[in-house]
Amino acid sequence: MTLTSSSTKTTALTTMPASVSLQDIETAQQRIAPAIYRTPLVQLDAGLYAKAENLQRTNAFKLRGAYNFLAQLDEDARTRGVVAYSSGNHAQGVACAAHLLNIPATIVIPNNAPEVKVAATERWGATVIRCGNDHSIRERLAKEVVEREGRTLVHAFDHPWIVAGQGTAGLEILDDLPDVANVLVCTGGGGLLAGVAVAIKERNPKVKVFGVEPELAADAAESFAKGERTVWESSQVSRTIADGVRTIALGELNFTLAQRYVDGIITVSEDAIEEATYTYAARHRMVVEPTGALTLAALPEATAQGHLQEGSTVLMVSGGNVDLTWLANLLAHHTH
Repeated sequence: MTLTSSSTKTTALTTMPASVSLQDIETAQQRIAPAIYRTPLVQLDAGLYAKAENLQRTNAFKLRGAYNFLAQLDEDARTRGVVAYSSGNHAQGVACAAHLLNIPATIVIPNNAPEVKVAATERWGATVIRCGNDHSIRERLAKEVVEREGRTLVHAFDHPWIVAGQGTAGLEILDDLPDVANVLVCTGGGGLLAGVAVAIKERNPKVKVFGVEPELAADAAESFAKGERTVWESSQVSRTIADGVRTIALGELNFTLAQRYVDGIITVSEDAIEEATYTYAARHRMVVEPTGALTLAALPEATAQGHLQEGSTVLMVSGGNVDLTWLANLLAHHTH
């Protein structure tokens, strides 16, 4: 595991799409309240808690941002519908939000996405288009739908409405645990990391916020180390079992916000991710997908290396949409 600090605050970005304020997140919290579940902080150990977004309405945090986005569309845009591309959890979030708001939705999903996530997306009534695993393919297909049908593209992470929605999870953490000292956040495109960091740091700058990603998809860590947003190949990031963070780069907005508000990026091995997934199921009786287990995977060395300050720590559990056959095999064959 490695930690990359954000002490260098320079950035290669010359423009920022928009910013996200604490007020934006507080407004989003009111807007999405009828649609989401207010997930609990589950105590795992003394001073250690899990923000259980695996218990969210779609079993992942993505509904927060998706609903906040769709709820702000005008009637014309709602009638024409929305389109998104996603490996799974954003797909479900958009599909669920579209169902609740009676908006037509089309979702482009790569072939390597877990079937449990594809099936859940279809259950919410969305039209699913399958495609190759390369990021550029799914993005191109989604944009073709936009051009052909006049639909609104709902980006998975790089939009202020999405970031504000995800940040509501941070407000809930502070409401439930005002004296929290450290928050670890699963990191792919950075929408959750950016939103939670803004929410927490604007209310209490003393809290440390870290992003966590796999070593096999460590574009965020490289971006922080270089002081500029870097892009990895789809073939690189697709190696990790943490399918929810197979993004090729942080969003531009999210990288800018992370540089300002995030204390560092921690990377973890595939073995550590499997071990953490196993620990959630076997010890804590929680169904957590590998992506959601990232933060627990980072905890041992983060503690040993002194990255965390004294006090309570919250681990973001981003989702629980794991293939149950895979999980059963992990439990059956796991050895310490």
